[in-house]
This record gives sequence, C-alpha cells and structure tokens, in this order.
Amino acid sequence: MKISKAQHHEMSATSGDNIGAAEKQAEPASDAAKTLVMRGNRLDSRDLFSTEREIIIVHGEEHYRLRLTSQNKLILTK
Repeated sequence: MKISKAQHHEMSATSGDNIGAAEKQAEPASDAAKTLVMRGNRLDSRDLFSTEREIIIVHGEEHYRLRLTSQNKLILTK
C-alpha cells in the first residue's frame, strides 16, 4: 500500500499480515502494492478497505489490526 499526500509526500507499505512470510512461495493478491491519497490529514476508509476487510498497522514493534465489520464499524485491536 502506498500512501501519498496531495503535495507529493509519499509513504509506502504493503497490505496484509506478513508474519511468517518466509514460508510463502508466491505473493498473494492481498500483498500487492496499492496507492492511497491523503488530503491534509484525511484518508478515506473506503480506500483502505477497497480489497480487504482487515489491515495490519505496524507501530514501532507492535502490530495492530484495523477491521471493517459487517455493520460498517471500525475495530482496532492489538
């Protein structure tokens, strides 16, 4: 996943959980690169969840899961 601000500031990341990735032989579609556009400090959640219902956020040494529920709510868990 690539996140870019409207002023051409860019960060890149991949979607999906890569824990144990060394054992994978082929890269699944969920690990494909994706571009997201930020306007100021806003990011549309529809862009985050366009292909997956759950994303992994790495913050320092910690992994968090951000999940979109069937009731269209967001749940962040550690």
